[in-house]
Amino acid sequence: MKLHQSLDLDDWTLYNVKTAQKTNAARLLDRMGIHYELREYDVDPDDLAAETVAAKIGLPPEQVFKTLVARGDHSKDRSKDRGKDRSGICMAVIPGDQELNLKALAAAAGERKIQLVPVKELQALTGYIRGGVTALAAKRDFPVYVDETIELFDVVSISAGIRGLQILIAPADYLRATNGTIAALGQAKIH
Repeated sequence: MKLHQSLDLDDWTLYNVKTAQKTNAARLLDRMGIHYELREYDVDPDDLAAETVAAKIGLPPEQVFKTLVARGDHSKDRSKDRGKDRSGICMAVIPGDQELNLKALAAAAGERKIQLVPVKELQALTGYIRGGVTALAAKRDFPVYVDETIELFDVVSISAGIRGLQILIAPADYLRATNGTIAALGQAKIH
């Protein structure tokens, strides 16, 4: 029995996806029928910066998006909005070469104030560790806010849910998979 007589790019990509380590994020995309590519890289636990990951996978840092987890002040009475997460937790997805504008995220999330969740709480909240956080297949479906610059690209890179593995995906597919809301969230890093 012949497995493949000839391989085109899509077959090659699907073949590689099947041989790379599957994560919950990749399995979610498979269930949704969303096309993606997995890209592995060597991890330096002392340098988990998105810019470093971008260089290792051969993409510009503005095309590699990082996922940050934040907690709002719960100021609003959310009992009227039953579909919304009541913990005040949300995820912000921004370009790797930017930092999060907390005021912009608070406004997008309908919070008075918002702050990043301490690293030690990430795994309990999301199931992921620093350097591997993704909005795909987290422990709970938190609201996801995605920086508007994601729409500038045909393909973006996001964490696959573990350090050392990225998912390359079309922005529209990522937004559909995460039920993400577009907002202006990023700002230039202050050095």
